[in-house]
Amino acid sequence: MSTITEGYLEQPVFRIVSDTAAELGVRAFVIGGYVRDCFLGRANTDIDIVVEMPGQAGEVRPGIQLAEAVAAKCHSKVSVFKNFGTAMLRYHGMEVEFVGARKESYHRDSRKPIVEDGTLEEDQLRRDFTINAMAFSLQKEDYGALVDPFGGIRDLAAGIIRTPLEPEQTYSDDPLRMLRAIRFATQLSTKDQTFTIVPESIQAMKNMADRLQILSRERIVEELNKILVTDRPSMAFELLEETGLLSRFLPELSKLKGVETVDGKGHKENFTHTLQVVDNVAIFEKEAIGEERLKDYDADGNATLRTAPNVWLRWAALLHDIGKPASKRYAPGQGWTFHGHEVVGARMVPKIFQALKMPLNEKMKYVQKLVNLHLRPIALVDDEVTDSAVRRLLFDAGNDIDDLMILCNADITSKNPAKVARLRHNFELVKEKMVEVEAKDNLRNWKNPISGDYVMELFGIEPCNTIGQLKEMVKNAILDGEIPYTFEAADAYMRKKALDFGLVPKDSSAQSPSE
Repeated sequence: MSTITEGYLEQPVFRIVSDTAAELGVRAFVIGGYVRDCFLGRANTDIDIVVEMPGQAGEVRPGIQLAEAVAAKCHSKVSVFKNFGTAMLRYHGMEVEFVGARKESYHRDSRKPIVEDGTLEEDQLRRDFTINAMAFSLQKEDYGALVDPFGGIRDLAAGIIRTPLEPEQTYSDDPLRMLRAIRFATQLSTKDQTFTIVPESIQAMKNMADRLQILSRERIVEELNKILVTDRPSMAFELLEETGLLSRFLPELSKLKGVETVDGKGHKENFTHTLQVVDNVAIFEKEAIGEERLKDYDADGNATLRTAPNVWLRWAALLHDIGKPASKRYAPGQGWTFHGHEVVGARMVPKIFQALKMPLNEKMKYVQKLVNLHLRPIALVDDEVTDSAVRRLLFDAGNDIDDLMILCNADITSKNPAKVARLRHNFELVKEKMVEVEAKDNLRNWKNPISGDYVMELFGIEPCNTIGQLKEMVKNAILDGEIPYTFEAADAYMRKKALDFGLVPKDSSAQSPSE
């Protein structure tokens, strides 16, 4: 592993901080993730500066003091957070945060620390993991020297996640660190190196899983979102399940684990399958982003090219089979069935989002939609692919059709390679048919040619159920290919159907544009 800091501490901001710290008579160090990522060769624009003031700082906040002095030299705006004793500024695309060296202590029923002024080593001791406790000196006499009292560089080279203190104390002080340990192990792992959490930390997590109860659901979800957009989220969820943490905040997912056997017949192990689907989505989405095939749409339907993973697509993958435990049935002579699990799962999504304090807006509705529709393309694979079925799928999925197809493709898993190959081949045929129908009908932006206002004006009626019934008839006729997707054809069809309700235009001479 490279230990060369060239290109990392050469940024002008570090020399400015170094010079300014010397002028103020304080000591400054780069600490945490930026140092870690320097050795890993990972880009990082978030810089943490810890400031040590000789003697007792008293009322002086050295982090804020240094930040304000640096900001003046950089002609940059500084944001000060007095309650936390921190300050932040932006410089040439980098976010630089300053804080005074401190030591912390905790009450058992809170993760909010009691903060006191401290030394650099005391500040490093309060850090979550040894690989995040390393620091670079910014003093002129030893500029760039590594300050590593807990062997973080050794653990980094070995791919080890270890706490500076005994893990029980670290996790008791702040239980969020248990989730962060799992997240870092997942996030930092590559095809060339896998990061592992030391056994004593794993055991501490098992022993202290109930400590998660003092965490807000928002903080838990923040870690989950970071996990979900990694290249292999399954690694984290396997660890969350192994340590007993998963059931503390997402028991619905834990219930997917295990296989029930009746008459010698067992079903698919749905927890493992779900994690494989999430990993598959990560692979397929990354490929599509690289090929510039994915777009995101705003509320007005305006599209922008997707350049980063969509965390809500990952949530849809994680929850796509969440309804299986509730819908599981054993039928003698047939085996295990999960009929309607997509409908059950879609109904569960709002409750899960609410329990986790996640947004109940269009993001939740997007996840709910994908969970509800995730079997539809597979059904087309198994059945004859008709224009009508494809039209309905495109209509129901709308602008989310590409994400739905990624999810459905990812859902094709089996221990039988021949079966997977056959399904994937047929799946490509469905995609080709979709392109053909989409090019002809433009159903992603589908709008009913007949509006309610038009029907009321035409027949001189007030709002009523009949209007909705007529619009539904028009929609179905278009989707079934019975009439073209034009206003003229829709209007003529609607007028004809209106006669069955005893409706005639208020101006009997009014005729359809096509008549």
